[in-house]
Amino acid sequence: MVKKVREQGGGGYSLAFVVVTAIFVTCLITANITAVKIISVFGMTLPAGVVVFPVSYIVGDVLTEVYGYRAARRVIWLGFLCNLLAVAAISVGGVLPAAPFWHGQAAYEHILGYTPRLLAASFLAYLVGEFANSIVMAKMKVATNGRWLWSRTIGSTFVGEGLDSLVFVTLSFIGTIPLAGLASAIIFQWLFKCAYEVAATPLTYLIVGHLKHVEEIDVYDRDTRFNPLLASK
Repeated sequence: MVKKVREQGGGGYSLAFVVVTAIFVTCLITANITAVKIISVFGMTLPAGVVVFPVSYIVGDVLTEVYGYRAARRVIWLGFLCNLLAVAAISVGGVLPAAPFWHGQAAYEHILGYTPRLLAASFLAYLVGEFANSIVMAKMKVATNGRWLWSRTIGSTFVGEGLDSLVFVTLSFIGTIPLAGLASAIIFQWLFKCAYEVAATPLTYLIVGHLKHVEEIDVYDRDTRFNPLLASK
């Protein structure tokens, strides 16, 4: 069956697209909240957010593969704005006066408080990583003429997650920990996230195949302008 190439525009969003978008945004916000806890996995010291954050890249791959880069670009910016709203709400909740009988202010600030440096690093790393992931995914699809999905999902994640880890860890901790520690933190996070993507490849195949069948759509970004700041071109 020939897949139809259509633009997801106003009034044209399917239920499947909305569900995938909701999962993407939920994973992003959840990862940022849970990242405050530091865990140890196979000897690697990582933020707890790595449990769910790589899922946002998997979902991002699905969005780009099925709906195209232009749709993914909108979802990436939506995720950014939703995360900004969550941070703003948490910050306002922190400065509002507590009830006399509530004694959890210190815990609230310790767990949910954000320093400007970490916020800036997190937001910038997200935009750089997600857009790199989507652009590589879309361009590889055109270059391979839609073949070898595994090469696109793994290759795009390799680039996107690498940039995300590099930007976040460097901006967050440079000057506070030795360079060797920075390098190991970047590499450990990068390898863990890429391994996550590889392990999820069979599931990605199932979801992509199902969505292409249900939506009857398979977008190739041959004439797309990849500027992240463009809304619809």
